[in-house]
Amino acid sequence: MRAPLSWLREYAALPAGVTGRELAAKLIAAGLEVETVEEADITGPIVTGRVLAIEELTEFKKPIRWCQVDVGNPEPQNLICGARNFAVGDTVVVVLPGAVLPGGFAVGARKTYGRVSEGMICSLRELGIGDDHDGILVLPEDTGVGVDAIELLGLADDVLDIAVTPDRGYALSIRGLAREAAIAYGVAFTDPADVPIPDEGPSYPASIEATDVCDRFVLRRVSGFDPAAPSPLWLRTRLFRCGVRPVSLAVDVTNYLMLELGQPLHAFDAAKLTGEVVVRRARAGESLETLDHVKRTLDPGDLMITDGSGVISIAGAMGGLHTEIDGSSTEVVIEAAHFDPVSVARTVRRHRLHSEASYRFERGVDRELPLAASLRAVRLLAELGGARVVPGATVAEAPVEPVTITIPVSHPERVAGVEYSRETVVRRLEQVGCTVAGDDPITVTPASWRTDLTDPNDLAEEVIRLEGYDAIPERAPRPSAGRGLTSRQRLRRRVGRVLAATGHSEVLSYPFTSVKDFDALLLPVDDARRGALRLANPLSEDEPLLRTTLLPGLLRTAARNLGRGQTDLALFETGLVYRPKDGAGKVPAYGVEHAPSEAELAAIEAALPDQPHRVAVLVAGAAEPAGWWGAGRRAGWQDAIEAARLIAREAGVELRVTADRHEPWHPGRCAALWHGDVLVGHAGELHPRVVQHYGLPERASAVELELDRLPDGHSPTAPPVSTYPVATRDVALIVPANTPAATVEAALAEGAGDLLESLRLFDVYTGDQVGEGNKSLAYALRLRAPDRTLTAEEASTARDAAIARATELTGATPRT
Repeated sequence: MRAPLSWLREYAALPAGVTGRELAAKLIAAGLEVETVEEADITGPIVTGRVLAIEELTEFKKPIRWCQVDVGNPEPQNLICGARNFAVGDTVVVVLPGAVLPGGFAVGARKTYGRVSEGMICSLRELGIGDDHDGILVLPEDTGVGVDAIELLGLADDVLDIAVTPDRGYALSIRGLAREAAIAYGVAFTDPADVPIPDEGPSYPASIEATDVCDRFVLRRVSGFDPAAPSPLWLRTRLFRCGVRPVSLAVDVTNYLMLELGQPLHAFDAAKLTGEVVVRRARAGESLETLDHVKRTLDPGDLMITDGSGVISIAGAMGGLHTEIDGSSTEVVIEAAHFDPVSVARTVRRHRLHSEASYRFERGVDRELPLAASLRAVRLLAELGGARVVPGATVAEAPVEPVTITIPVSHPERVAGVEYSRETVVRRLEQVGCTVAGDDPITVTPASWRTDLTDPNDLAEEVIRLEGYDAIPERAPRPSAGRGLTSRQRLRRRVGRVLAATGHSEVLSYPFTSVKDFDALLLPVDDARRGALRLANPLSEDEPLLRTTLLPGLLRTAARNLGRGQTDLALFETGLVYRPKDGAGKVPAYGVEHAPSEAELAAIEAALPDQPHRVAVLVAGAAEPAGWWGAGRRAGWQDAIEAARLIAREAGVELRVTADRHEPWHPGRCAALWHGDVLVGHAGELHPRVVQHYGLPERASAVELELDRLPDGHSPTAPPVSTYPVATRDVALIVPANTPAATVEAALAEGAGDLLESLRLFDVYTGDQVGEGNKSLAYALRLRAPDRTLTAEEASTARDAAIARATELTGATPRT
């Protein structure tokens, strides 16, 4: 909302020396957002002058005029001008040497077209009060000569540009802003809507059919209007400074009053109306060509203004072309109404028909304004356009219950933590137009223009902001004693730290995915991961689903890094996935008037999807770079499984690894990861088609684990360190080729017992020496006792027990 300071002064008795920037500071302190202040950057001398003579200079490519203008000096001013819309005897605005026009344009005497021009004759645009550049501003004949044009035309005027939040529709008017300015300075405020309303009969037949979305509809009429009457300069100037283009007197008057009062108005050509005007909802199949020359098919939910011929206007948005005011309109009907904000908002969004009128209706308009605004409109048309006001006003309305709010006087104090007396609370509420009754608690009836005041906290906010937010003391927050992080949160942090410490980089992806991602991962049609939730309003139609796995985002991030030359990757991500529950249905929506009950919370929880925490790791390229120290090593499935083991150890468990087939992993290089009998996740080499789709290096590997399936009570502690020497023994066992090494390893560990400190597979051999269909697995056993040095006999006994247990459980035979 753009507000000239001179217009605000008309209704708020501001001190004489107040500038636009000073007023902006006061309004900001009161909670309004002033974006910019356009200061008057014009200085004189700029005066009025009368044209004495004009000499046409024809020797140039375009017609040039050599003018002599009386500006009140003993000698006339000689001026060069190219405009042709003025004649001898006209009064014009003359900028004399030394003046500065808007935009920093300094004017001086200079030689041009063979003559010395002692200044310039100005247009509206050059003076900064209009957009007409082609014609000189010609003033009325009775304007004197040598008069200061800056004061005469109000050229030195600051303009405040205010961003109005949706809850403060009253501030979309000079009336509302002037009231705020008057409160800020503690000065008198004159309400431009406070005009006596005569008690008259109807002027034009009208009724309301849709009373649920329109509770007041007012029509007034003028006759004998001169459609050729121009809008006066003061009116056009104010419209221009507020960012509205002047059109014609009838349109300019409605726009002027919309800016001043905040009440949108519409002018109909009465000669084009047929029968009674009715406010109703559109019917199926109806259409309307609006003033922007677009024919619109109407929706049955749209609110319309109609007459006997059909629809003539989309209520609150734009009028129809058929009944617009044109150059022959002499009978004018002014319409003012109060429409439901939600209904207007839905209509304008449906038709993409946003306007200054709809902008205000969507944010709430004073229900009491239509009578006063329409009266002022017809009087201005009579005053400026030679019309005769037809007595009477048609008022169709539906009863509306007034809003009352009861609050304790101490409520603003409890909200802000600052003591406010009862007198302060009542005074501030009355300043914004509220009626206050009672002692304590008080009953408050908000003003009709404050549709945003519906709750005790709204009233508290008014008191606090007008008393000043800077009056609230600054105090450091004092958080209540908490219990710190939960064990589950500590586990997630440890997992992130251990992965980062082992060279993995954390990434953060959007939790959105698509069916294309599921196809790229080769997920079967019946895979549970395809049952994703669809967003009602996705950020992108390409990714309308909530993710059920972390892998797509991780793979896309890897591909993006590869495209930027980062060929060796070790990435990880932790986050939620969303798995819908069978038959969960829609999440119930409850009111906000009370806290949800346990049953309501249970119903909400039952409808929400499962949201387990997961961690995913991707490794690709070189795990160990090559250099002078030797050859490097490519990352593979082993690194993925080792990453999974690192994660599990932070939970205090060791994973059991078994072969599996699970998309998107390679069917022969995929491992299922178990904690006891609980499947925790999968790891291994990605399927070649998945690798190719995302453009990853060959043999890229990944792991995805569900952290919520790991225990969270583990507190990492330093392992005990024995001061006694270690005993090492090697074991080589021959087993069938399809026997998992992890099975053999588990059997050896069980047999060795408590003396076993660690177990490492250091060789796998297949060949003639072990027979066809067999393989040899060689393990290094580290044995140590915490309280003594092991004897050779004890170490050998533990080794033999391990071999015996492996033989029993896996059918292994020692290799000699």
